[in-house]
Amino acid sequence: MRISNLLIVLLALLASDLLAADEHDHAGNEAGHKGEVVAELTPEQIHMAGIETLTLQRKPIADILVAPGEVMLNAYRTTRITPRVKAQIVKRHARLGDHVKAGDPLVTLSSVELAEAQGQLLVSDREWKRVRKLGRKVVSERRYLEAQVARQQAFAKVIAYGMTEKQIRKLLDQGNASRANGELVLLSTQAGTVINDDFVVGELAEPGRVLFTITDESRLWVDARLNAADAGRVRQGSAARIRIGRKWMDGKVIQTRHALDEATRTLSVRLEVANPGDQLHPGQFVTVEIQSTDSENAISLPVAAVLRSPDGDWEVFIEEAPGRYVPREVEVLRTVGKRMVVEGLTEGQRIVSKGAFFIQSEIAKSGFEVHNH
Repeated sequence: MRISNLLIVLLALLASDLLAADEHDHAGNEAGHKGEVVAELTPEQIHMAGIETLTLQRKPIADILVAPGEVMLNAYRTTRITPRVKAQIVKRHARLGDHVKAGDPLVTLSSVELAEAQGQLLVSDREWKRVRKLGRKVVSERRYLEAQVARQQAFAKVIAYGMTEKQIRKLLDQGNASRANGELVLLSTQAGTVINDDFVVGELAEPGRVLFTITDESRLWVDARLNAADAGRVRQGSAARIRIGRKWMDGKVIQTRHALDEATRTLSVRLEVANPGDQLHPGQFVTVEIQSTDSENAISLPVAAVLRSPDGDWEVFIEEAPGRYVPREVEVLRTVGKRMVVEGLTEGQRIVSKGAFFIQSEIAKSGFEVHNH
């Protein structure tokens, strides 16, 4: 009986030791698993991946105003080509969508009034050359002045009708009366794209009729509509950006209006936006974000420093020691330009500002799924 009791006690002690050892091994495995969610990189890897870090500090971050906007032509980079005299359209040299340079021919016109002016210029120019050659000692002062004034007036008249000085010099150098035929070639005054050419060859164009609209679309305007309170928090030169689909384009505030729109009771804020690759088009509706004059002290990170973790949360990588990086979950409060305002970090921590994707890839290669709640 005593031997049986002794065996039971020994078996109970053995089972207790085995259970404790199993719990210890399980805890050790868990600790080892957690410890493996770390990226340890060599200096060569850090250099190759272009990894950079920064020390977190709270800095003033501007509030963001969101508003609808519409893409507009940049009026300062747009020209309307019109005849200054009644004329028939004889020949077209440019078409809708063409890219033209300053000085390129656009359209040839024929004008009876211009022909008369050209004839007067040829006559007055020849008379002025003769009088000037004779000199003041031979001709009277009155005749000298009359010839000079007549030539100047004839010259000014053809200029007013739309001829350029180069075209006039060519006409006078030829000195051929048959060239005074009223022909007028309108030239482009700027480089850009033809976006309007609403006319038909052969029709009669009145003075001021728009034959071509040419614009430089490399920089366009965006008109954003804000309520009066928000518009008062925007200044000329404020940074802004617009969203086209999933893409953002940078711009800045160039004008603010001070009169409310009677229909919408909003104020217009005008942005200027670079348009590489002709991605924007006048009349297009966009979403606008503008930095306001209000700000708050917050921790913000470059957009490239904040990634989506495998479980869908936002995360950054903390540099615990040189070459040793661990993931840390953060909450993104808002995006300001190319930075994200976040919570979950403290001042003084060093985080990866460039190359975070490489670190995340290295952790993924190890086969561990990161859950850093």
